[in-house]
Amino acid sequence: MHLDYRPARSEEAAEYVSLRGKTRQNAFSEERLRSIGVTVETWGSGIASGSLPGHVCAVDGTVVGYCFGDRDTGEVVVVAVLPDFEGLGIGREVLRRTVNEMVGLGHRRLFLSCSPYPESRSYGFYRRLGWRSTGTFDANGDEVLEIFVET
Repeated sequence: MHLDYRPARSEEAAEYVSLRGKTRQNAFSEERLRSIGVTVETWGSGIASGSLPGHVCAVDGTVVGYCFGDRDTGEVVVVAVLPDFEGLGIGREVLRRTVNEMVGLGHRRLFLSCSPYPESRSYGFYRRLGWRSTGTFDANGDEVLEIFVET
């Protein structure tokens, strides 16, 4: 199996929305995304404008994982991988690529929100990669983690 890593494309926004609802943990359906203002149109326009930098992994032309950040705030807004492709390093690699792009945009501190529960996969995933708790929580009760990147 060949893992093809590349920058996200605005014309694939519908595929990204669909994939988000198929993840093992923290899945968001298209309806739930829409309720928080995320649609195929907003996702695609964010990619096209550069305000939503992201990287994907595709297998045989199908996107199986991705990571997106917020250019203006330095927030990593989502990392998602299809269950059948977990454990292959895809999440780590798309996160690394997105972090590098955001550092290239001038960010030295990046942050994200994830489950505060140790039994959640995301809890250990980010911490193993050097992300640290800020001791704060977002409005959804998720823990805010941060990482400082040297250039």
